[in-house]
Parts: sequence; C-alpha cells; structure tokens
Amino acid sequence: MTSQSDRGDGQLDASLSVIMSERRQLINLAYRLLGSLADAEDVVQETYARWYTMSGQQREAIASPGAWLTTVASRICLDLLGSARARRERYVGEWIPEPLPDGTEWSSGRAGSVAIDPADRVTLDESVSMAFLVMLESMTPAERVAFVLHDVFRYPFAEVAEIVGRSPAACRQLASSARRRIRAAQAPATPAAQRAGIVREFRQAWEAKDIGALIGLLDPDATAIADGGGLVSAELLPIEGGEQVARYAIDLIRLAPDLKILERTVNGQPGLIAQQDGVTVAVLALDIAGDRIKRIWAVRNPEKLRPWIAS
Repeated sequence: MTSQSDRGDGQLDASLSVIMSERRQLINLAYRLLGSLADAEDVVQETYARWYTMSGQQREAIASPGAWLTTVASRICLDLLGSARARRERYVGEWIPEPLPDGTEWSSGRAGSVAIDPADRVTLDESVSMAFLVMLESMTPAERVAFVLHDVFRYPFAEVAEIVGRSPAACRQLASSARRRIRAAQAPATPAAQRAGIVREFRQAWEAKDIGALIGLLDPDATAIADGGGLVSAELLPIEGGEQVARYAIDLIRLAPDLKILERTVNGQPGLIAQQDGVTVAVLALDIAGDRIKRIWAVRNPEKLRPWIAS
C-alpha cells in the first residue's frame, strides 16, 4: 500500500522533473540575450533560486511553471542588459560575445575539472552565429528581448509585453525595429560548404605565411577585433583594412611559431582555434560575405574559453 508520504514524494519528484526540464530552454534563451554562457548560467541559477524561495502553495498556484521560469529569466536578463553598457565601458579593450563550440566538441567545465552538463549546452543555429550576436549588441535592451523572445523563440507579443513591461503593440514595434537593423547589416548568405572552404584556405595561407593569399581572401575593408579582457595580450582597438589584418596575422604567427591553427565550428559556423601546447588560447569567428572574409572576431579572454580548454 502507498503511504501519504510516498504520494507526496512522488508529486515532488514529478514537479522537480518538470521544472528541471526547462533548464536547457532557459540557458538557450539567456545566452542569446546576454552573449555570455557564464552569465546565462548565473541567470538560470537565480531563476531557480526564486522558484524555490516561494512556498509550496505559491508554486502550486502557478498554472505554467515553464512560462513563469521564462518570464523571470527574461526579466533578469533585461535588468542585466540595462547595466551592460556601463560594465562594457569599464571592460579592457573590445568586448566580444562568448564563443561556443559544436555540441560534440564541448570540453571540460570550470577550471578544467567539472564536465559541462548537456542541459547547459546551447543549441547552435543562425541565432547564435557571432555575426548575429554582435548585431544584437547594437540593440536597446527592450529591442533585444522583444526580438529574441518573438522571432527566435516564437513567444506571442502578448506574453512578450508582460515580460518587457510594454504594450503588445509597442513590443511589435521593438521587434520590427530590430528586424530592420538585422536586414540592413546582413550580407547575402554564403553556402556552408563555401564558407568552410574559405576558412580552410585562410588557415592554410596563415600557416604558410602567404601574405598575398591572405589579402586575396580578405575583403579590402575587413576588420579584425580581439578580446583579451585585460587578462591576456590583445589589440585594444580594431584592426581595419584587409592588408593590415593580413600583415597582423603574419606577425602573430612569426612571434609564436609553435601556434597550431585548427578548423572548428564556432557558434554553428566554420571557424578557427589557436592552440599552444595543446591548450586553446584563442577562438576565431569569421564573418564571410560572398567569397571574402569581412570580419574576424578573436576571443583571447581565458574566462570566455572554458568550453574550449582541454581537460
């Protein structure tokens, strides 16, 4: 015979299962809103903390726990985005969103010792490409939240309005404004196989120190941006111009002859990583338009490389 406490434990286990099943959705949402896996994890932890500080009666009164968790996580992200500009002003050098590897390439977690839970892995698609995340950075916090919730996660504007604290019509305008920004900045899509081929040619030319080949692969107005976060050496300002980017790349590999360049998937797109003594010291995301590389984002900040650091 099942006792009263047995039934209660079963209900608790079922409730916990439902709540924890939302974790990956929340991680995916928060990463797209903040551009940082570390911050996304903190947001999700805070969201769950708020859930469990409520009484059992309060939790039982919530008709849709998943919707409640999404609302709370989104509002926390909105608050963080509101203060992000001030934090970025104190950041040393350029700030680039945290790069993520392909799902099959995730390495060890914090300090190289704790494996990253599969539930914390972000689903890689066009909405997490580095170019897309960088475009999101140019939006206001309300624009970003409204656009990501509606256009990426398909939340109706009525629900978005409750999260953002504006009317559905205002949220519709915010998302529309964000959409226009993205359309204006997006170049015609280059087929995946062609992108991979260009990245491969760039790697080969870089390793061969072939300045002419590098210049030929780079758009004349190409820009390279590095993010060291003040923790490791990195250019503080963008390098502008295809020839200047090519010469800087050659100088880097001459200064570090033991640098190993490998092709990897970076935020769902063909990219590169640089390793020294088997440890990833830089992740490069490339924005390709047509048959030329227009932008290179090089993340050197070790705090943003933990999914890439070999155990």
